[in-house]
Amino acid sequence: MALNSLQKHKLKKFVRTLEKIRGRHTELVSVYIPAGYDLNKILTHLAQEQGTAVNIKDKTTRTHVIDSLEKMIRHLRLFKQTPENGLAVFAGNSAEREDKVDINVWSMEPPMPINVRTYRCDQTFQLDLLKEFLEHKESYGLIILDRKEATIGMLKGTQITELVSMHSSVPGKFKAGGQSASRFARIREEATKEFLNRVNDAAQKEFLGLKNLKGILLGGPGNLKEELMNSNYFNNELKLKVVSIQDLSYTGDFGLKELVERSQEVLSKEVIAEEKKIMDKFLKLLATDEKKVAYGQKEVKNALDLKAVDLLLLSEDIDEKLSEEFEDQAETSGTEVMFISTETSEGIQLKEFGGIAAILRYALH
Repeated sequence: MALNSLQKHKLKKFVRTLEKIRGRHTELVSVYIPAGYDLNKILTHLAQEQGTAVNIKDKTTRTHVIDSLEKMIRHLRLFKQTPENGLAVFAGNSAEREDKVDINVWSMEPPMPINVRTYRCDQTFQLDLLKEFLEHKESYGLIILDRKEATIGMLKGTQITELVSMHSSVPGKFKAGGQSASRFARIREEATKEFLNRVNDAAQKEFLGLKNLKGILLGGPGNLKEELMNSNYFNNELKLKVVSIQDLSYTGDFGLKELVERSQEVLSKEVIAEEKKIMDKFLKLLATDEKKVAYGQKEVKNALDLKAVDLLLLSEDIDEKLSEEFEDQAETSGTEVMFISTETSEGIQLKEFGGIAAILRYALH
């Protein structure tokens, strides 16, 4: 299950807050409670750890650990039972100055179930499990080729990454002087075979064995992509993974973006397609019925005040404090919020609109 943009943004913000905190010694407490686990057992365990903490030699560390555990126990007693997806709880001194003490507790029910039980005291909070939820587990392999070059890439979420680029030694269509037509055809055929083999080897190296590879998108100008699919030079396991074959105008980096763009039907459930669909709707309304949209801080704030916003679009790049202000205002007016990454052309367009835009419930005059 992929996180929606709002879940992802909230989790990112939570992780960033805790990453900034550093303990003087091993005094920051991290606890992960699995989905369905008995909360009373966790409370008993933390009380035991409190008793053990009196043996810590350093007085300051000892006090901070005991106080952090006390705050965490009090916080957990507010829950009647473990939330559906489990609970991640953190406690420790968040004061930036060494002569100050500010013991706080943070908790969140993650957007996906926790399957491990963890207790740890360290100089930093244990955040690896939450960071794993932010990673896009599912991906698509990208292969683009024509008779001059090939590019292999990867699509994860909204991020398109170029992995391999290679050039072919296939000669052009016109033979050099002094060569017979049959000899020139053989040279082209052998060079094409050699090139397809290299493309296959590179694709195998990048994609074979990837557990979360949902499919492969194949494309390029000309018909070499079909030759690859119909040949014996393409690994059978990879062939079965091909879910889209597209005619393209470009190769290289532009070709990767074009391939993803032309494969939207296949990618319709992926984050990148969802963002594109929403931004396309906003841009279309802007061109045809501009009173049904708003952009920029002042205009969008005014629309939120009037409870006219159906969908609030926020760039992941905007200031965190500003983002929180608009999120809070959206919540009070029952407005859906969607965060748009800056890794797509649509995301860059939103950033150019000031990073804040809205699709309205009704036209504002």
